[in-house]
Amino acid sequence: MSQPPSPPMLAKDPTPKDPTSKGLKAGSIGIGPTVALGLAAVAPAYSLAVTLGFVVLAVGASTPAAFLLGFVPILFTALAFRDLNKEMPDCGGVFVWITRVFGPAAGWFLGGWVPQMATFIASAALAQVATTYLLNFLGLAWIAAEPIAVAAIACGLIVLSAWIAARGIELSAWVQYALIALQLVALGGFCVAAFTAMATGTSAGTAEGGAEQPSLDWFNPFASGDMSGLVSGVILCLFIYWGWDALIAVNEETTDRKGTPGKAVVITTVILLFFYVVTATAAVGFAGTAGITNPDTVSDVLSVLGPQATGEVFGQVIMLAVGLSALAALMTVAVSTPRTWLSMGTYGALHRATTTMHPKRGTPTTSIAWWAVITMAITLGLTAVSADFIGLAILSVGLMIAAYYAATALASVVYFAPQMRGSASTLVLKGILPGLGALLMIGAFAYSAVDMLSPDYAGLSWLGIGSVFWIGVGALALGLMVTAILKPRLRRFFSGEAIPRGNVTTRHHLPAILSNETEA
Repeated sequence: MSQPPSPPMLAKDPTPKDPTSKGLKAGSIGIGPTVALGLAAVAPAYSLAVTLGFVVLAVGASTPAAFLLGFVPILFTALAFRDLNKEMPDCGGVFVWITRVFGPAAGWFLGGWVPQMATFIASAALAQVATTYLLNFLGLAWIAAEPIAVAAIACGLIVLSAWIAARGIELSAWVQYALIALQLVALGGFCVAAFTAMATGTSAGTAEGGAEQPSLDWFNPFASGDMSGLVSGVILCLFIYWGWDALIAVNEETTDRKGTPGKAVVITTVILLFFYVVTATAAVGFAGTAGITNPDTVSDVLSVLGPQATGEVFGQVIMLAVGLSALAALMTVAVSTPRTWLSMGTYGALHRATTTMHPKRGTPTTSIAWWAVITMAITLGLTAVSADFIGLAILSVGLMIAAYYAATALASVVYFAPQMRGSASTLVLKGILPGLGALLMIGAFAYSAVDMLSPDYAGLSWLGIGSVFWIGVGALALGLMVTAILKPRLRRFFSGEAIPRGNVTTRHHLPAILSNETEA
């Protein structure tokens, strides 16, 4: 009986047979499918459904302004992703870029461990959420109330996502086209119905005496006068934009690996900004802040307000869209994470098994299989700890996102620094703006960490400190320990031989510098 491949983190350095190619199918997708993958990874319908109410709770009618302000550091960080991808187009993305600029230890921890831990925790939540919403849509709420049944079905969705990812990037892209289209139709339908109800005086807020007419002050970050609430709202908005960077993992399969992913990153974030601001405006105007912050509405705004605005039939479409939104994001992770492992394995930062490719479909089959196994294990493990533990883990993800976004933006500043002396545009676009993005992300990290320290945060604490803080900081501390343990086992990578440090003046075609010699 054949033995399964070793887990990605328990191996010696790999020696790829062809150092100039990872086996991915170049030129398979264009700008449209790439944008679809980026949008799907964010799960906009789900993100809005479960976050919008808490943003309104923090800033009230200034919610659209919070979305606008939260977009600023995202845009600045997106510029860093665009420019670094153009210079070093690799499916490893932040792992390669941070390693190149700050060295192997920083690359493995901030570019490998941190985003992967955030993604695994998010994947467990996405599988659970997709299961719950789809069961409710099918009228099977009694099954959705059983944690064991939900976990079992969630594992089935993880297997489905892995199967689609393994079939090829083209199929994955077309599936995402369909799923993201449904989400945008659902959000668009809600907005049209909500604005129509406001215009005719039939909105939910009007019926309850709490209607609020849209005002320019809603888009003014300082109109609320509550800076603490605004900061909290912006941080919430900051993290519901997260996920668009997953499209970088398919850069080697796009029609223009240097240009297409960077354009897709900017297009994706702008589309998200538009739908988030318009939907927030429609929701606040339709139900009023009191209607949205109602305990029955605040944690699932679209599922409650959707049927009120559009009627029961289209309201069910909105519920379906929220469930499929989470499933679409899960399917995107099944595409992006294994490609990051493929890159890490190629450069000797993970076991050589992660570089195993399907000869015809051009997919990293072993990495996809391990992604599915690990994601199912985390899903079952978190469910076993507590039915609410996944939610607590998700709250801790913000620290990890801010950490690796900040590191990537700083990497852009350092990498392109030699070019800034002779070009004002380079100074602004590759220096000042990404630098501001990094500072804002660091500020978000610090603010979130201090907030999570409170024993009242999320209602659970241990030793007088919020449980979410322990989860987030614990995941980061564990990553530092794992990095230290693997350093002597992955000598070729950690020596800097696979990815030499440098900046824009010392360009290297990274795959070409890999050695074919085995380590003694």
